Amino acid sequence: MGVFYEAIPASLFDWIRDQKVFWVATAPLSGSGHVNISPKGGPNFGIIDERTFWYLDLSGSGSETISHLYEQGNGRITIMFNAFQGPPRILRLWGKGRVLEHGTRDFSVFVDKHAVQLLPGTRSIIVVDIHQVGSSCGFSVPFFDFKEFRNTLNDHHVKKAKKYEAGNEKESFERYWALKNAFSMDGLPAMHTGLTVAQQEKIAPIKKMVGPLAPENGVRNHCLLCRHEPANIH
Repeated sequence: MGVFYEAIPASLFDWIRDQKVFWVATAPLSGSGHVNISPKGGPNFGIIDERTFWYLDLSGSGSETISHLYEQGNGRITIMFNAFQGPPRILRLWGKGRVLEHGTRDFSVFVDKHAVQLLPGTRSIIVVDIHQVGSSCGFSVPFFDFKEFRNTLNDHHVKKAKKYEAGNEKESFERYWALKNAFSMDGLPAMHTGLTVAQQEKIAPIKKMVGPLAPENGVRNHCLLCRHEPANIH
């Protein structure tokens, strides 16, 4: 039977922190846009209080979550956990998401205040202000035994950072964000840093879709590049 709460019950704090994977779902406001669901693995998330959840957002080829949270009037986000061991449970956290981009003051303040352990390739911290929590049975979720976390992405980011530090400017994460994280697959503006660097260094966004639905040059119908708020980089 499903049970709803206005905030995370204190009895579930430890259970949430013990989970090895969770899912993030967001969507653009447009009915023609694409719903996004992303798996997040690893221990890089936390609960600040009964209404505030956060997770570390690492660099990757997509930037759907960021673009949807930045979209004016949007910000909707759902976090879902499943019990793969022990008693069955599905837990959903509904709320509004905030993007704290790497290099901004808000990002630095959050990291210092909550002693966040950063990883190479961290592009932002996603903070969720929760307004509803739902717990359901999860009777159909299968049992899985946890083996270990994958280190492939972390190792890739470490190597990329070392190449940049050795003098290869093409390996900078800022250039990567400009190429792959400046826009969503629907052409919505995503990382502010990526947009700024793309303008400064004239980096064209990578094409993310194919067929007639693909935005032209990564931007749907009109120039969204000029509509973002500049990143506060220091």
